[in-house]
Amino acid sequence: MSTDKRYDAALALHRFGFGPRGDAIANISSDPRGALLAELDRPDGAMIRDPDLLDTGEAARAVFDFRQERKAVRFAQRAEQQLAQNGTPATGQTGNPSAAQNADKPAKPPGPGLPQQIYLAEAKARFDRAGQAEPGFVERLAWFWSNHFCVSADKVRPFAGAFEREAIRPHVLGHFSDMLLAVESHPAMLRYLDNARSIGPESVAGQNQHKGLNENLAREIMELHTLGVRTGYSQADVTNFAKVITGWTIFPPRNPDSGGEFTFNPRMHEPGAQAVAGHTYAGAGFDQGAAVLLDLARNPATAQHIASKFARHFVADEPPPALVEALKASFLRSDGNLKELARTLIDSPDAWSAPRSKLKRPGEWLVATGRATGVSVPDARPIIGALNILGEPLWRPPAPKGFDDVNAAWLDGLAQRLDIANQVARRLTQPVDPKDLVETALGPLAAPETREAVARAESRPQAVALLLMSSEFQRR
Repeated sequence: MSTDKRYDAALALHRFGFGPRGDAIANISSDPRGALLAELDRPDGAMIRDPDLLDTGEAARAVFDFRQERKAVRFAQRAEQQLAQNGTPATGQTGNPSAAQNADKPAKPPGPGLPQQIYLAEAKARFDRAGQAEPGFVERLAWFWSNHFCVSADKVRPFAGAFEREAIRPHVLGHFSDMLLAVESHPAMLRYLDNARSIGPESVAGQNQHKGLNENLAREIMELHTLGVRTGYSQADVTNFAKVITGWTIFPPRNPDSGGEFTFNPRMHEPGAQAVAGHTYAGAGFDQGAAVLLDLARNPATAQHIASKFARHFVADEPPPALVEALKASFLRSDGNLKELARTLIDSPDAWSAPRSKLKRPGEWLVATGRATGVSVPDARPIIGALNILGEPLWRPPAPKGFDDVNAAWLDGLAQRLDIANQVARRLTQPVDPKDLVETALGPLAAPETREAVARAESRPQAVALLLMSSEFQRR
């Protein structure tokens, strides 16, 4: 940390939060590090509690009913069409050709369908939380872990938000092993990586149905979620682990009480002991898989993998080796206590002294933009649209490894950021002096060249856009 507390306060908000808003720099300037650490001690600091948001099971059953109703409507419309084509007009029809032609086109329901409505409501809750969080460190942690354990809304759209609320947020300041178990047994992850239909070859269901084993989830748990690539496990370990987690599945959504929720089905589970990563696990149903996950969580390779990703996300593409080692030691010493991992990050001098070279990802930059300018939107659709343009569509990573966390992945999108910065600047209706906005958004981080460019801008919108596109605002 520097001797300038205001500089450290602004750095804290940009590097570890979502950027300043209002008087945030002044509010934490007396003890920037203490403000971040204090946020870790707030009860349920990562939780989003909104009674209008559906849990995973409720969403699954509601979407199932919605789709059944739409199917029934289409069936009725086809029946009416057949009657009209056979020369027997349906009730309310004239029997003319145009009526038959119109009957062939099901009426399009107004507005987005229920899966998209659920997705938009979850997105709005997430963006609102990020926009209001003070100083925002815990929310950044939630976003980090949500990308580490990602699912794709392209495959599980109604459940992506509930997955984050149910499997990620309750454990952001808990133990990694608890988050790991919650994530891998969540219906959204089981759907996304195809484990819900994975059947042990020697299980009762496997012998009766001759359906196969799916290794997707087992492979990604080891390669992406825990040990990391090239850490000594074999293809046999992946296959055996996939057998261990057969039977981890989901109640059919048509079930009115438990549809869409997790269940362990022993008829699908591969019987017998399995050897995974140097350990042998007795056949004990669901507990067999839980035991493997616990050992993976405690493996030193997992500590190294998590420490490297954590430091890369918050500090630099090539983080200081001493910081990575400190995070790894904290993870191992605390048995994967994620609050202690976050404390170690904040307590490390390397986390504060590293140059501000890390480019904010599109979502972080958009939230920082809203916080700095005070520009808000009534619903999530404009933000989702902007994220689509900038290459980071919400809860839609291109692969199970999540969105890349290095500068090279986002440099090509800076031109699109300029277009969005200009749009935001035109929406700024409050009579704010751009020079005051520099103090709000950057304070002592602002370089003389940035202050001069803002001061010399030909218009207020141009001044705001220049601020939002400045290197100091773009980087952590």
